[in-house]
Amino acid sequence: MAADFLTDKQTQNYGRYAAEPNEIQLARYFHLDERDLTFINLRRGRHNRLGIALQLTTARFLGTFLSDLMQIPPGVQFYVARQLNIRYPEIISRYAQRENTRWEHHGLIRQHYSYHDFGDFPWSFRLKRLLYTRAWLSNERPGLMFDFATAWLLQNKVLLPAASTLTRVIGEIRERATRRLWRKLAALPNRWQTAQLAGLLEIPEGQRLSVMEHLKRGPVTISGPAFTEALERYTRLRSLEFSCLNFTGLPAIQLRNLARYAGMASVKYISRMPEERRLAILTAFVKAQEISALDEAVDVLDMLILNITREAKKTGQKKRLRTLKDLDRAALLLARACALLLDEDTADDLLRKTIFSSVSVARLAESVEKVNELARPQDTNFQDEMVEQYGRVRRFLPALLRDLHFRAAPDGEHTLAAIHYLAELNGSKKRILDDAPEHIISGPWKRLVYDADGRIQRAGYSLCLLERLQDALRRRDIWLENSDRWGDPRQKLLQGEEWQAQRVPVCRALGHPTNGSKASEQLAAQLDETWKTVASRFDRNTAVDICNEGKHPSLTISSLDKLDEPPALIQLSSRVRQLLPPVDLTELLLEIDARTGFTREFSHVSESGARAQDLHISLCAVMLAEACNIGHEPLIKHNIPALTRHRLSWVKQNYIRAETLVSANARLVDFQSSLALAGYWGAGR
Repeated sequence: MAADFLTDKQTQNYGRYAAEPNEIQLARYFHLDERDLTFINLRRGRHNRLGIALQLTTARFLGTFLSDLMQIPPGVQFYVARQLNIRYPEIISRYAQRENTRWEHHGLIRQHYSYHDFGDFPWSFRLKRLLYTRAWLSNERPGLMFDFATAWLLQNKVLLPAASTLTRVIGEIRERATRRLWRKLAALPNRWQTAQLAGLLEIPEGQRLSVMEHLKRGPVTISGPAFTEALERYTRLRSLEFSCLNFTGLPAIQLRNLARYAGMASVKYISRMPEERRLAILTAFVKAQEISALDEAVDVLDMLILNITREAKKTGQKKRLRTLKDLDRAALLLARACALLLDEDTADDLLRKTIFSSVSVARLAESVEKVNELARPQDTNFQDEMVEQYGRVRRFLPALLRDLHFRAAPDGEHTLAAIHYLAELNGSKKRILDDAPEHIISGPWKRLVYDADGRIQRAGYSLCLLERLQDALRRRDIWLENSDRWGDPRQKLLQGEEWQAQRVPVCRALGHPTNGSKASEQLAAQLDETWKTVASRFDRNTAVDICNEGKHPSLTISSLDKLDEPPALIQLSSRVRQLLPPVDLTELLLEIDARTGFTREFSHVSESGARAQDLHISLCAVMLAEACNIGHEPLIKHNIPALTRHRLSWVKQNYIRAETLVSANARLVDFQSSLALAGYWGAGR
C-alpha cells in the first residue's frame, strides 16, 4: 500500500539506471578529478580500481550502490575506464568475486566522501521536517514529494533507502499533517455554529436538495434576479459568522483544497465521515464558499452594469438611426440660413428679411428645436438611455445597498458617501433628494441628475452612482471586506512583524532607504531639482518644441546632429592603439588570474576538496567560452588535459555558479581598488 502513489516510471527509475546518461550528466557525475584518482589508485588490480570507481560515480549519480555492476550502461563503463587508462571495461566481471570486497569498498567510499545512511541522525530528522513543512503548507502530490525527497537525499549525500521505506515515511507525514489540520479546523466553530454546520447536510421538508447543495450552486446568468439570488446566497453564508473565526496559522491552500473536496463530494458521503473530519471539511467549505459567493455576486453586479451600459448604447444608436433623417433635414435647413448669413453681398439691415424670405421663421425655429433635441453633446455616453432603465435597476439596488458592506480608499470616499446616503433612503419613495453628495456627479450626468429647478432626481442620481461604483470597484477605490477578487489589494502586502522582518533586505534590493520619510524627501528633492533644471533650459533649448496640433499638446524632440571628431582625438586614438601591445584574450585572462588569484574562489558544488591539476586553466577557458558565447569547441585541446571536452564540461557543471562568480568578482574589485591608476579613474567603480 505504501508505494501505491508511485508511477511505474518512478518505481523503475528509483536507484537504477533508466538509460545512458547524457554528456552533461557524464561530465558532472562521472568525471574523476585528482582526488578521486588518488583514492581509486590505492586499490590493487585494474578490476578493483574500475569497480570502486563505478561504485563511487554510481553513488554520485543514483544516490545508492549497486550489487551488480553489470547493470551499469556500457557507455558509463567505457567513460570511467578511459579515465583510468583501462582499455577493456569487460574486466569488471572479475570485480567483487569476494562479497566482502564490495562491502569494504562501500565503507571506504562512505568514509572518504562523507556519505550517510538514511537512518543516521540528523539526516532522517531533517528530511522529515522538510517533508512535514511541505505537507502542511502545500497541497503537493505524494509523487512530487517523493521526487523532492530523492533529490534532497542526493544533494546531501544520504544513501537512498528502499522505495517502500521512503513512501511509507511520506505517507505517514502526510497523514499526520492532514489530521493536525482537521483537529485545528474542527476546534474553531462554537456550539451554535457546529449545529448550523450539521443543518447544512439536512434536506428541508418538501425539497429535494440539502442546504449545502443549494449553497454550492453559483449564479449562471447575468440579470437583476440572478444578482439578488447571489446576494441571498452570500448573506446566508455570512449569517453563519465564520468570517469572525481566527484562521491565522492555517495554510490557505489547504483550506481551499478541503473546500474544493467538499464541493465535489456527496452530502451522504460527508455525513458518514468521522465527526472531526466532517467538521473540518464543513468549516473549510463555509469559509471558502462565503468568499467565493461574495466574489461571484460582485462579478454578476459588474457584468450587469456592463449589460445596462451596453443595452443603453444599443438603444441610443437605434434611436439615432431612426432620427438621422430628421436631423439631416434640420441641419440642411440651418445650413441654408447660415449661408445667407455669411453672404457679404447682403446688407446688414436687410439680413433678417433676406433669411426669412428664404426660410420661414416657423421652419427655422422648428429646425433649431429639432437639432437641440436630436444632437448629442461630445462627452455624452448614452446616459439618457441608462436613466430610462431605472425601473430595472430599482429592483436590485435596495439589496445591493443593504447587503454589501463597502469600504473605500482615499480616492473613493465621495462614492462611499453617496452609497451610504442612498442606503439610508432604502424603503423611501422620495424622487427628489435633499443634501445628496454631489461630488460624484460629473459633467455628462448633470443635465440628467438635476431638474429645471436644480434639484437632484433620484433616478438620474442612482444611475450616476451605479456607473461610478463600477469604475471605483475596478480601480479598487471601493472594495469589500472578506473578498478575494474585489478586496483591498493593500491587505495582500506584508504587514506588521512580517514587513519589519523583510523591510531591510527588500529596501536594499531595490536600492531605497529603509526610512520611508527620508526616501520620500529624497525623491521629492530630486524631482524638484529636475523640474527646475528643465524649466530653466526650456526656452533656450531649440531641440525641444511644443506641438499644439491635435486634441492634446505634444512634446517634439529633434534628433542630435553628429559631431565630427577633432584631429587631436583622431591622433590620440591612433597613438593609443600603437602603444597597446597585441595580447591574446586567453593569455590576458590567465595573467589577471596570476595577479589576483580569482579562480581560487571557485569551489566544487558538492565536494569542497575536489581539485584538479591546472584547474585555473579550465576555469578561464569555460568563463571565456560563456562570456563570448562561442561554446567550448574553439577552446578544446585534446592534447592538453585541462582543455579536454569532458574536463571543460565537468568544470562548467560543478564550479560555475552564481555564488562562485560573485565571490570571484568581489576579489577582482578589491584588487582593482588597490591600484593607484584605478584611483585616478574613479576608485575602481
